[in-house]
Amino acid sequence: MKITKLTLAEAWQRTAAGHTLLHEVELPPVALSEDELEACAERAEEAAEDGLCLLLDEDGTVRGHHGAYREVFVTRDLEQVLYLIAEAAMSRHGGSPEETAVALGRIDPAWGRRFRSGGLDDTAAVEECGRDPLEGLAWIAKSWRNQDPYTNLSFFRAAPGQPVDAERLALLYGAAPAQVAAGTRLKDLQAVDGGRAHWDRQWESCCFGQAGGWTYLLHHDTPPGAYADKEAYAALGIKESVWLAATSAKAIYTFDYTRDGRRVDDDWGILELIWYERGHAPYLRGGELDFLNQAVRRAELDHPELSNTFELYFHALEESLGLRLPRRDFAEGEVRAAYWAE
Repeated sequence: MKITKLTLAEAWQRTAAGHTLLHEVELPPVALSEDELEACAERAEEAAEDGLCLLLDEDGTVRGHHGAYREVFVTRDLEQVLYLIAEAAMSRHGGSPEETAVALGRIDPAWGRRFRSGGLDDTAAVEECGRDPLEGLAWIAKSWRNQDPYTNLSFFRAAPGQPVDAERLALLYGAAPAQVAAGTRLKDLQAVDGGRAHWDRQWESCCFGQAGGWTYLLHHDTPPGAYADKEAYAALGIKESVWLAATSAKAIYTFDYTRDGRRVDDDWGILELIWYERGHAPYLRGGELDFLNQAVRRAELDHPELSNTFELYFHALEESLGLRLPRRDFAEGEVRAAYWAE
């Protein structure tokens, strides 16, 4: 059935009448054009609200927006629209994700399961994590916001479970060949002059290695001419890469994922992590990064003890993509390291 403004209004009226939790929840504003959507977003901004606005296309496609430009879902399924309206309403009450899941489950058990899975239906398997998230990738999230230990955290692999050659990658980026050949460790760089020399030069260094089926390369500034040998870079066979960048002075933290030579982002461009709010999916529902939406939701529900949203997000990256960094190696200075070649 094609969704129209009337069918949408009538369906929501029936849904809201069916449960006391929804009695006071109104249908979000429905715009029929980009101009109407922009006006809706302006009114919400003036009222200091971050509510949902719906853009209804002529073919019956419903596009959910937070603001005029951030599209959060696209669907022609009326039941999905009703669920997503309810999800947004319950999330706005300011409770925890667990409280939102309970509220949605009271309205409809299938909706509760759907929220817990983080997907657009309730068929996804939901398994508790059962381990300490700070032993995986999330241990680095809090300090990384201040660019510690490095501004850029990059990960590469040729195929799932097949990391690229870490030494060759570091050399192509510009690591000093002698230090790479010698197997220099971070503690070796820090040992010179009691660590004072490394403190002055750490912006000229990198750390690299393999963990979780990925090759990682961490650095601040990339030296000019890095990976200028395009043939050698192509020979590494990189099929996937993940880039995380922190610019703390500007509060800009970005996530960039490429696979088979194209960015995976639903045409959103490089994605800022600061968009992520607990209880709200950071990316387009049902889009290319929906797997990460689902991992974020599971992280929220499995680890309410984590108050830092970046830790939750990094744990979701580990659970969904397998990214890891060896905490002990960094703490003990055993991670491979080098300065950029002069």
